[in-house]
Amino acid sequence: METWGMIIFLVVIFAVMYLLMIRPRQKQQKEHEAVMQELRPGDRVIIAGGIYGQIESLSEDTAIVKIESGATMKVARNSILGKQEVEESGKGIF
Repeated sequence: METWGMIIFLVVIFAVMYLLMIRPRQKQQKEHEAVMQELRPGDRVIIAGGIYGQIESLSEDTAIVKIESGATMKVARNSILGKQEVEESGKGIF
């Protein structure tokens, strides 16, 4: 009887770990992949280093991003965290 109790306990622990840790991360990863597929030139984005910019061109693995000073940067496409939220006034950060 003790072995069944231990097996049930382990199953419950695994289920809790799955629901609290694994599932939310998988959902977040799917959402990020969807955003990456929707990226288009002209979109304002935030890069992992905290840099805000506008996409000039995209390739399969890289993106050319123009930053406020007018400089362009070639970055890995997966380093883009997401699209920049536009303020209500219609203006972005820059």
